[in-house]
Amino acid sequence: MSNEIPDTMRQLRIIAPGETTWEVAPTPRPAAGEVLVKVTGISSCPHWDLHILGGEPMFPGQQLDYPYFPGKPGHEAVGIVVARGDGVTDLSVGQTVVAWRDAGTNRPGFYAQFNAFPAEYLLPVPTELPAAQLASLELAMCVEVSFQRLAMLGGVKGKRVGIAGLGPAGLVALQLARYHGAAEVVGIDRVASRRELALNVGASETVDSDEGLWAANRGNDQALDMAIDCTGVPPAVKFLLHRTKEAVALFGVVRGEIPYDGALMWGPGVTLLGYGDHNRLAAETALSAIAAAQLDLGVLISATLPLSDYVSGVEMLRTQQAIKVLFDPWA
Repeated sequence: MSNEIPDTMRQLRIIAPGETTWEVAPTPRPAAGEVLVKVTGISSCPHWDLHILGGEPMFPGQQLDYPYFPGKPGHEAVGIVVARGDGVTDLSVGQTVVAWRDAGTNRPGFYAQFNAFPAEYLLPVPTELPAAQLASLELAMCVEVSFQRLAMLGGVKGKRVGIAGLGPAGLVALQLARYHGAAEVVGIDRVASRRELALNVGASETVDSDEGLWAANRGNDQALDMAIDCTGVPPAVKFLLHRTKEAVALFGVVRGEIPYDGALMWGPGVTLLGYGDHNRLAAETALSAIAAAQLDLGVLISATLPLSDYVSGVEMLRTQQAIKVLFDPWA
């Protein structure tokens, strides 16, 4: 693949719910503080992709306008630096980089062949690692933030930790719990195939979230010490609260009220933690876990498709034929 910079490129644009174009556009040029990235792989982000292509805002109450910003909502990407804007000294042309943070909604995204992106939101990565192993680093950073929150209360080392929701975030959380020294990691999900995959990536055991199969009890040996909810579904959070001794951290986007029973205050009480802030340390920690072969992001990728087949890829996510899809903008 040549690293020459053409005058034009291809980019994806969602122009209406369920409708996209694979359009020709001018190749961007990096502004001060930016680099131009030649995109070699972009991982889907199921919640973003399903909502925006489906005509719903990602967060309740937000306004959603079409056509959507070009290249959006692509933000989990790996590529090669092919040009630098003024003031960029810590990244070099020819370096392989991965995006660790979404730079915001009001700018083009990575569903394109090239993207001009703030250098401060990119990390250099080993060239020998495949795109599937790197592209979802931004997700891993997001999940690591929840472990930072639990660290404020002593962390997960040596503890029995529950992860509710075994989609992409949950499968990352299972592995990071192990990386941070959890003694046992329990994967919780209604879908049997996801529970099976969780066992392959580090879960000590998996359970169905059917309350009839696991009676609520915060005082017995089956109880969790700490837990992370990756669903955002109030019944799932309630399930964890009534089976966890110390703290439940929220990662999934909450779409409803979460009841906190007065009995949860005692015994001692269980803490319900909100989310923290995205930060570079969380990204660097996740990248260290990858380098230590304790975080495998490649297991999240169920299929690789040309970016021009984006709608087909999102349909695979919607029908649960895929956990994540890696898109190739050059195929």
